[in-house]
Parts: sequence; C-alpha cells; structure tokens
Amino acid sequence: MDRFDVVVVGGGPAGAVAAQDLAEAGKRVALLDRDGRIKPCGGAIPPRLIADFAIPDEQLVARITTARMISPTKRRVDIPIENGFVGMVDREHFDAYLRDRAAAAGAVRLTGTFQAIERDGAGTHVVFRDKASGERRRLTTHLVIGADGARSNVAKAEVPGGDRIPYVIAYHEIIEAPAPTERYDPDRCDVIYDGAISPDFYGWVFPHGGQASVGMGTQHTGVDLKGATAALRAASGLADCRTIRKEGAPIPLKPLDRWDNGRDVVLAGDAAGVVAPSSGEGIYYAMVGGRVAATAALASLASGRASDLRLARRLFMKEHKGVFRVLGAMQDAYYKSDMRRERFVSLCHDVDVQKLTFEAYMNKKLVHARPLAHLKIGVKNLLHLAGIVAPTRV
Repeated sequence: MDRFDVVVVGGGPAGAVAAQDLAEAGKRVALLDRDGRIKPCGGAIPPRLIADFAIPDEQLVARITTARMISPTKRRVDIPIENGFVGMVDREHFDAYLRDRAAAAGAVRLTGTFQAIERDGAGTHVVFRDKASGERRRLTTHLVIGADGARSNVAKAEVPGGDRIPYVIAYHEIIEAPAPTERYDPDRCDVIYDGAISPDFYGWVFPHGGQASVGMGTQHTGVDLKGATAALRAASGLADCRTIRKEGAPIPLKPLDRWDNGRDVVLAGDAAGVVAPSSGEGIYYAMVGGRVAATAALASLASGRASDLRLARRLFMKEHKGVFRVLGAMQDAYYKSDMRRERFVSLCHDVDVQKLTFEAYMNKKLVHARPLAHLKIGVKNLLHLAGIVAPTRV
C-alpha cells in the first residue's frame, strides 16, 4: 500500500493538478498534504485557466469586469475588461476541490507533514508524520514532486538553489463584503500602488461574492503587515466589516534556475518559484507547473532517464519566459518609489496599454498582433520613466 510511482508533496493547485494528471495516466500516485492550510491569495484566475483545467462555474465566487488602479496620490484609473472577465475563487474551497478531483482520478490522499527523503537499496522513500495517528511513515516511490510552497522543504533538501529563493510576504484578511458603494464594487478589483501600504509591491481589494480579500505584500522585513492592511481597509471604507479569517505566507519572486535534482525529484508551483513578477499572480502558473512536472515525471518513468525531469522547466519557460521577463522589468522599473508608482498608474490611462495588458492576462501570452501599439507604449514608457511626461491628472 505504501509503494508508488510518484509521491506528490503538497496539495495546493500545483500538487493537485500533478497528482490528477498522473493518476489519469494510470500511475500509482500519492498526494501528501498537511490539510487545513489556506494560502493568502487574492484568488484571481484568468479565462485560460478555466478552459485549460476545466474549472466548473460553481467554483467561481465572482466575475470581475473592471480593474481599478490607485496611485499614491489616490488617482484612480478604471480599466474595463473587454470580451471577458477575471474569475475569482476562494482558496479554502478551490484547493479542496482540486484535491478531491485528484482523488476521484485515483490519487491516494494522505494527510501529514513531510519530514525527509531517504534512499537505500530498496529505493527512494518519502518520510512524513501522519496527522491522524501521529506515527512516522515511509512511502516508497520512483519519483517525488515537491509542490510544498515557497519555503519548500523538498527544494531546500534536494535541489540546488532551493534554499535561496527570494520572496515577498503576503498578508490578507477575508472580510464580510459590504453593500456596493463607490469605493467598493463587487464586480471590480482594486489594486493599490502606494508606498504607505507597501513600499515595494502593492495592496489589493478583491471581491469574493459575499466576502472580499483585502491585503498587501512586501519584501521589506520591517513593514507592519497587519497595520498596513488595517490602513488599507480604512481607506477603502472596509474597516467596520466583519473579519472572517487572517492569513499570511511567502510568495516567491523568481523561478529557480533548476527544478530537479538530476535523480528523482522535480519541483512545481511556488516551490519552483513560478509566481508572475509585478502582478504576483500564482494560481494559473502553479497549475501549469504541476502539469509540466507530471509530464516530466511520466517521461522519466517511461524512459528510465532522470534527465527527463528537466523537461518540466523547459516546457514552462518555452511558453512563459517572455511574459515573466516583461513583468519583471516592469516591477523593477515602477515599484521602487511612489514617484514611479504614480507614473505607472498614469501610464495605465493609455487605451493600448489597457487592451494589451488584459489580452495578455486572459490568454497568458504576449500580444504581438499590433506592433504600432507596442511601439507607442514603449515610447510612452520611456517618457514616463525619464520624467519628460507629467502624470495624468484625474
């Protein structure tokens, strides 16, 4: 009962997708999860995720049709999401749904805390502490997928560089949503670029139907996360809303240079660092990371070659490297000061910026169909960064 083709450590979106794909391919797979852990997350998912991973409508708690950018001087730019929407999920229920779906496909669910990977003549063994019994258990396996988050213990122990991944700390509060007002719209996401909330990232107010996620992220260790979130709630007219739960966790800033140990371990999701720069978007990329990790594991099991585990990173980067590079450059350019954040929000007034941004977001690829629009945006971007163009006043 404790022998598997693959053991997946971590039951978030990356691990659940990897386990489901492997089970559907006929492999004996275990999905080990701590259970009860809810990751702080705005919960936004694009239409491509909904299509690629067959997410049913009942998992969507809201459909967002407008994004509002708010600058340090409280300038507001509303960007309509044309020809689509941004779906919102609550991670408490969404992650559980994905784990249940993996189990329905044939994955063996195990609840406990990962402790180590051991090896001997009988093979590779995943050691964990069983939650129900408290006993130490060992699972024998051919391969391990580490999908256990930004501070992945699998990555730290097994993959070069896995102990040095940079991250921001994200904190949010799930609150009872108020009645709609000018400051709170259940169909609109607010993104707050203000150094008073976050000196190097942003704050957010994301509707979740009857609830809302209000939070922020920062890489600075001296920031009072709860104090900044309280200030954000007050500024958004949400201070008096009932707080349902509070959560915090690290969010990785950069994909690792290597995702496998060259032997029997490959990483997926936050453990591999696949959160989009600038936006902090992680659910879609985590699920893609789980899928490519499963693909690499299947290839390695079929060929017997450990080198096939490298396929996971190659497949991911082939499609998403360009987006990550552009978003990383944007974060480096605009998140360093309130003056630059002000100019970034001003740049969002441009219709071409708005259209290309959401086309790229919804389809998860850079849009190359309008070269003149790209040229225009590039020139405006340089003028704003150089300070030649004054921020638009609204």
